[in-house]
Amino acid sequence: MLTKKDIRREFLEKRLNTPTDQITTLNAQLLAQCRLLDFSSYRLAHIFLPIREKKEVDTHALADQTRARYPDLQWVISRSNMADGSMLHYLWDQNTVLEKNTYGIPEPAGGIVIDPQDLDVVFVPLLAFDIAGHRVGYGKGMYDRFLEQCRPDVTTIGLSLFDPVTGISDIGPWDVPLNIVVTPDTIYHFTKS
Repeated sequence: MLTKKDIRREFLEKRLNTPTDQITTLNAQLLAQCRLLDFSSYRLAHIFLPIREKKEVDTHALADQTRARYPDLQWVISRSNMADGSMLHYLWDQNTVLEKNTYGIPEPAGGIVIDPQDLDVVFVPLLAFDIAGHRVGYGKGMYDRFLEQCRPDVTTIGLSLFDPVTGISDIGPWDVPLNIVVTPDTIYHFTKS
């Protein structure tokens, strides 16, 4: 098993080296898999917006597709404070003004603040995941801290362009496993312990 640091380096390099046309195909396949998920019981969905330069999953397409199918579902996006690792969450609608932060992440300039306890589902960014539902992100721990602020029954969904690794050697008690990970080929379901 590899460490998060090794997995992070390997999968970021793998994603960046994947040709853009192949990334487009993988995103289309992942979007098709997401159509199989049922969002009818959710009221508030939190989603991350992609850093396009890092070839992250196209969550704009996912939000557009899901908005069309579930018009009553409201969307939430975050603004990050990199100095202290905190996140503020805002309702994302047609009036939301987006601006890129220093890391290239599109974030809301302001708006209606949403309490993490009110969220029903959270789409979680990742570079890689393992067969137990643990994820490897960029290493700041922001999403793990954010997920701890959510209700215990919040549904967490990771989106990955690649298949899982066998395991991650340095999983800690602060690492929050995911309920679901969607890949271009399948949907993985995990049981939280």
